[in-house]
Amino acid sequence: MRSKPIAGRHVGWSRADLASKPYARFWNTQLAPLPAHVRHALDRGPVAEPLLPPVEAAPENLFGTAPVLEDGFALTAADAMHVAARTDMPGVTPAMIDWWFGWHSDSPERYKLWHPQAHVHAAWLSPPPAGTRGRARYVEHTSIVDEYIGSSLIRAAIRFVNPATLGLTEPSLDDPDKATIVCARTGLGDFPIDVGYLAHHVRRTATGSEMRSRFWIGGPYAAGRSSPVGAIMARAARLAMGPTEADARALLVHCAGEMQHLGSFLPALHAEFRFQD
Repeated sequence: MRSKPIAGRHVGWSRADLASKPYARFWNTQLAPLPAHVRHALDRGPVAEPLLPPVEAAPENLFGTAPVLEDGFALTAADAMHVAARTDMPGVTPAMIDWWFGWHSDSPERYKLWHPQAHVHAAWLSPPPAGTRGRARYVEHTSIVDEYIGSSLIRAAIRFVNPATLGLTEPSLDDPDKATIVCARTGLGDFPIDVGYLAHHVRRTATGSEMRSRFWIGGPYAAGRSSPVGAIMARAARLAMGPTEADARALLVHCAGEMQHLGSFLPALHAEFRFQD
């Protein structure tokens, strides 16, 4: 479901933004080429559904000991799509990721740093309390974002949730310097419909961190957002809007591009602005 543009919202920064924002030196409109492992996943095309299991199997998929597919997409028999992407982030710590998710929705310009070719606008539905940091700043809060996924403008409601609600508990997550996991219920910003879930698991490596992203969108993941009207609309959406291969490809490209770009500037940005709201 495409969103209609809102006057004044646009891709890119204005001259006034470039002249006034204290973090303007981090604005870079060029994204690096996608990593080879992501390009390989796109060339390979859809994989068998069991290789990218449902959200109910996320704990075993992310924290189990068996090898799992880290890059790819599957279209399921229930008219959903499952997408996975892995991003190497040299110099990034899991704590930096927690800080970023609490910081970036305070203004559209911060959000645009993340994906300068696709991000349009972001704002908190209700601003987090001043002075909060790390996970406490974003968990249980909702960000309303306008972004292009491929060529489609989407207005999404990203409601960040406690990972335990998805069964995602693991001892390393207790130490934000070792690991973190960002989880959210994703939905439409213009309608009371939730459409899926996302999780970004970040764990330390010898050179920084590795992010392992998972998306579960459409089909049985769609539901009304706490209203009878939303439930009716969600049922209609499940019947009429099954994700396509093009949708899955676009989401994989978007995630891989934005997370690689984030890793390119986050260590320096965090060092300069981590104590500022």
